[in-house]
Amino acid sequence: MERKNDFEKSVEKKVEHKVKKIIKVIAMVLFGVAMLLLANYLLMRLWNWLMPDLFGLSTISYWQSLGIFVLAKLLFGFGGGRKKGGGPRHKRQLRSSNRCGSLRRDFGEWKHYDQFWKEEGEEAFKAYVERIKNENHDTE
Repeated sequence: MERKNDFEKSVEKKVEHKVKKIIKVIAMVLFGVAMLLLANYLLMRLWNWLMPDLFGLSTISYWQSLGIFVLAKLLFGFGGGRKKGGGPRHKRQLRSSNRCGSLRRDFGEWKHYDQFWKEEGEEAFKAYVERIKNENHDTE
């Protein structure tokens, strides 16, 4: 009897999960259609606001703007293309690429900077400043 109850519960959960998925898909389709209709309406309003005054063209209806929208998508593409931001895979490829390989090698030498400054840098800097002062003093 308990097995039947567990079985019924698991079937119930699976059905509930599938129903939720179906509802989400339907909601996304409806949302997509609503966005398309809204974009088309905005296209019509922008056209009717700008084109007659700027170029002397006539105003258009909602269905004409839908035709222009579809034509523009056919001519210029649907924006699918490659991702600009990329995901983790894209970022890994950028890190592993050797575009700045020479810079990376140069930065490896910076780990010796502190030791150099302690041993030679401060004295070399003071000598440089003295040399500059003497050169400026001679030109005046």
